[in-house]
Amino acid sequence: MKFQFLFFLLLICAFTSHSQVLRKRTSLLMGGRFDISIVDKDSLSAEQNIDAVINEITRIENLISDWKPDSQVSEVNQNAGIRPVKVDKEVFELTQRAIQFSEMTNGGFDISFAAMDKIWKFDGSMTQMPSAEAIQKSVEKVGYKNIILDSVQSTVFLKLKGMKIGFGALGEGYATDKCRDMMLAKGIKAGIINGSGDMSTWGKQPNGKPWNIGITNPFHPEKLVAVVPLKQDAVTTSGSYEKFVVFNGKRYSHIINPATGYPATGLCSVTVFGPNAETANGLSTSLMVLGKTAGLLLLNKYADYSCIMITDDGKVVKSKNSRIKKFKARL
Repeated sequence: MKFQFLFFLLLICAFTSHSQVLRKRTSLLMGGRFDISIVDKDSLSAEQNIDAVINEITRIENLISDWKPDSQVSEVNQNAGIRPVKVDKEVFELTQRAIQFSEMTNGGFDISFAAMDKIWKFDGSMTQMPSAEAIQKSVEKVGYKNIILDSVQSTVFLKLKGMKIGFGALGEGYATDKCRDMMLAKGIKAGIINGSGDMSTWGKQPNGKPWNIGITNPFHPEKLVAVVPLKQDAVTTSGSYEKFVVFNGKRYSHIINPATGYPATGLCSVTVFGPNAETANGLSTSLMVLGKTAGLLLLNKYADYSCIMITDDGKVVKSKNSRIKKFKARL
């Protein structure tokens, strides 16, 4: 009888230790929507860990936001052409990685895009293209080569007055990665941090099934091109299917090439998969700007990353190492 009771007790303990709950919360952070899902031992612990994630994202936002006047990045921008600004190691290294992307893409990706004059309008008010002179003038203060880093002093200096840097194309992915790492360090075995489409995932759902994400059909947003299972992965999508203009039958994306001032053309959606959301985000943005051919050449330099592209004329293109096997060849 004693043995039976002990066996029953062990069964209860085993069941309790493996039971998991999924808690979700949506919050407005970094100027966008964050959907946070945590799998934990009970609801209270899960909610506390969601609070920890929100606190971490808020901390990062307060460091790198270029629209918060007291952030370190805003201080860098306010002192453009005046003096170098000392920043935390975290901000310095993020800036370093952004400049590496700029070098890899020959300026197709550039964190100094924040200084670009907003001459393109994607709210339906544009009736004609801006002039070549206006476009050239719009990027006069853009140029990653004018960002001077001092690793000894941990300073960032923008050489030209009026220059600005911004982490709109990397910041959310960086935040989701940091939060995933924080949760893994705490022993949280599964979850998703989704920052406006920049997604870091780990583990499995409570029922043991993998997390699944769908790739939106840009021509019919209520439909999916493919559904992809994820483990400890990141995925980001850049697209023009919600904001674009058409002139003379040609589609111009809201994603602007910071080197030229002209909108990206040729692709309406790029989804990148890999271990790191920051890198995936940089790649998806860069591929939109570079286009199909140059974009695939760039992606080939990142062995752990793959992509699926959808062209303006509805053709689906995937990288050689893509895990997606089934999709419609043409939309």
